Amino acid sequence: MQPIQVLIADDDKEIRDLVKAYLEKEQYKADTAADGEEALRLFDTKTYHLVLLDLMMPKIDGIEVCRALRAKSNVPIVMLTAKDTEIDKVVGLSVGADDYMTKPFGIHELVARIKAHTRRYFLLGGDGGAQQETALRFKGISIDPKTHTVTKAGEPVHLTAKEFELLHFLASHPNQVFTKTQIFRQVWDSDYIEDDNTVMVHIRKLRLKIETDPSDPKRIQTVWGIGYRFAGEKDE
Repeated sequence: MQPIQVLIADDDKEIRDLVKAYLEKEQYKADTAADGEEALRLFDTKTYHLVLLDLMMPKIDGIEVCRALRAKSNVPIVMLTAKDTEIDKVVGLSVGADDYMTKPFGIHELVARIKAHTRRYFLLGGDGGAQQETALRFKGISIDPKTHTVTKAGEPVHLTAKEFELLHFLASHPNQVFTKTQIFRQVWDSDYIEDDNTVMVHIRKLRLKIETDPSDPKRIQTVWGIGYRFAGEKDE
C-alpha cells in the first residue's frame, strides 16, 4: 500500500512538529506548512490523503485555503481552531471541512481521528472493501462507491469525501431512521460527538446538492425528535 501522506498547515511550529512526530510514529508521511500560501503550493506538488488545517494562519487563512482545496479535491480536511464558538465550527464545516478540533487538543485523539478519516477515505476511494460494492440507484440519483461519484438526473454532483460517505451510508439503508449519534459513529468513525453541528451542517450541504428543493427535502428527510433517513426505493 502507498504511504499515507498528510499535509499539516499551522503557523505554530510546536504544533507542526508535534503532530508530524506522532504521525511518523504511525508510519505516515507528513509535510508541514507555516502559512496558507505554502499549504496551497505544497498541495499542488504531490498527492495528499488528508490535510490538517489551522483556521487562523498568515497570508491566506484556513477558511480560504479550505475553499481552494475543495474546488479541486475531495481529500479529507480536519480544521484546527483556537476559537471555541459555534459559528467558527459551522463556517469551517460549511466551506468543506470534514471535521474540526479545538485547541488545545489531545494529540492521541487527533491522531485517532486522522487515522479514521484516512482509513475510510481509502475504502471509499476504491482502495479496499468499498471497491467491491455496486452502485446504489434510485429514481433520478446514482451513488457509485467504485468511482466515488454521484449523479442526479444524469448530471454529476460534486461532493466532499464526508458528504459522499454520509450519503452512501444513508442510501445503503433506505427508509431506515438514524439518530445523529448513530450517523456520527458510522460516518466519522468515533463515539465522541461534541455537538450536533457536524452532522447537521453536512446534512444541510448534502440537501443543497441533491435535493430539487432543499427547503422541502424528499430524499434526506428529518424525522423529528429522532434523526434522519434517506427516503426512496432502489431501482432494480
